[in-house]
Amino acid sequence: MSSEEKKHKRRVHYSGKYPKKFEEKYKEHSPEKYKDIVDHVIAKGSTPAGMHISIMVREILDFLQIKPGQRGLDCTLGYGGHTRKMLECLQGEGCIYGLDVDPIESEKTVARLRNSGYGEDSFKFRLINFANIDKVSEEAGKFDFVLADLGVSSMQIDNPERGFSYKIDGPLDLRLDPEHGESAAERLRNVTKDEFIGMLIENSDEPYAEEIANKVFSLMKKGNPMNTTTELRHAIEDALWKLPKDEKDQAVKKSCARVFQALRIDVNSEFEVLYSFLEKLPNVLESGGRVAILTFHSGEDRLVKKAFKKLYKEGSFSDISTDVIRPSAEECHINPRSKSTKMRWAIKA
Repeated sequence: MSSEEKKHKRRVHYSGKYPKKFEEKYKEHSPEKYKDIVDHVIAKGSTPAGMHISIMVREILDFLQIKPGQRGLDCTLGYGGHTRKMLECLQGEGCIYGLDVDPIESEKTVARLRNSGYGEDSFKFRLINFANIDKVSEEAGKFDFVLADLGVSSMQIDNPERGFSYKIDGPLDLRLDPEHGESAAERLRNVTKDEFIGMLIENSDEPYAEEIANKVFSLMKKGNPMNTTTELRHAIEDALWKLPKDEKDQAVKKSCARVFQALRIDVNSEFEVLYSFLEKLPNVLESGGRVAILTFHSGEDRLVKKAFKKLYKEGSFSDISTDVIRPSAEECHINPRSKSTKMRWAIKA
């Protein structure tokens, strides 16, 4: 195909007045060109397709107290919203390292930041898991501030090809790095029923773990391989069919969210990654260096809280947050996906 043909490629057509599918929302995918559309979607409390609205930016910046000339680390670059705001605080002096394991979204984010004038001298990207912050610190030196936003980005959740959401039909994948490791569908075929039950309980406190596992493994035994998000959602619905009608809809939604969360945590080894990060964290911080961590479910928050308390007692941290910081009511209204967020912080001794 010639470059001329590519240049004039027609946009995706959709039926009805407004686009419904992710790939049809071409205006939302181009925020720099259709700012009015994007602002309208955000004002309604929704996240534009292909975008991510950064959470608790004010609270993070208030705590980190970033000054020009400092060196920082964003452990989970994502859409780059937090990184951009932190770069603004540096005022052209200093540097931020951004890490991510998603080769698809990180390439887009780096391009946006470069186009905004942030060159290699002020922003350095590394395609690496934040479990390996020690390797990054060997190259960069110690950091004055560190941010770890443990949530999955909206760009990943909303893209059906990534398989993160039970609400959209797509391959049952759930990998943050789709080029490596087992997909969730493959993982299901390689665990036992008892292991799956344990996964659901440990990773998401699923109350119907046994019923769901029985149904999923029964269906797979009959030739249904659970290759898609829809197939897994239907299996969860079937597993809870005995619940009273007035309870069932909400129970199914919550169980779907928990099952997908449990699989995502397992597929990406999220708890193991967090353990490694927290263990290495004090050694990559300058004296007086500050770290803020955003968590999105109780399992993550428990790990962070326990690690911070331990490191404080050992003398690695001079101060830690005694209570979690939550997003404001206004932010939760504008961005409903922020509601489950908890922020904890610590200061290196």
